[in-house]
Amino acid sequence: MTDKKDIKENKERDLKNKSFVSEKTNKPKDKKKTVKKEKKDKKAISLKIKRDKIKDLEEKVKEFKDKHLRLYSEFDNYRKRTLNEKLELTKIVSADTFQILLPVLDDFERGISSTEKTDDIKSVKQGINLIYNKFKTSLSQKGLKEMKCIGEVFNTDLHEALSKIPSKSKKDKGKIVDVVEKGYFFNDKVLRYAKVIIAE
Repeated sequence: MTDKKDIKENKERDLKNKSFVSEKTNKPKDKKKTVKKEKKDKKAISLKIKRDKIKDLEEKVKEFKDKHLRLYSEFDNYRKRTLNEKLELTKIVSADTFQILLPVLDDFERGISSTEKTDDIKSVKQGINLIYNKFKTSLSQKGLKEMKCIGEVFNTDLHEALSKIPSKSKKDKGKIVDVVEKGYFFNDKVLRYAKVIIAE
């Protein structure tokens, strides 16, 4: 009986030892598997994060492209609109200018017809002066203003020097002595520069 018991105990011990050995030998394999699995999981997670970032960036790029296209189209519309407005303004200004000029043209026609009938030069001169004054006042009402040049100090923002002549006194040095072509302002902006002669 004791032999059977001993054999049984020995068998049990052997089985325990085998299982213990197998547990020892299996543990490193399990650890390697878990490490590999963890590495795979980390790679998968990092890939997912990268894909998410790429998706976010692609969405931002689409958004920026859309904003850029909208801004470009808005700017293009603005440019076209301002061009049309400028064209309309020039048409309006042209029509307004012609309305000013028409009465002067009528006066000139009347003056020409009256000069054919009369030999009085004095009345012809008076008629021309009247037409000139009427024309000048109607232009000044619309914002045209003549530059005062003679005796003024030469200014490159307003004047264009054609020539220089010797000055008679030190006070006249650098000042405008004569005007070849008058300069004009339109609404306080230079419309035409005055062509002048300067004392040196």
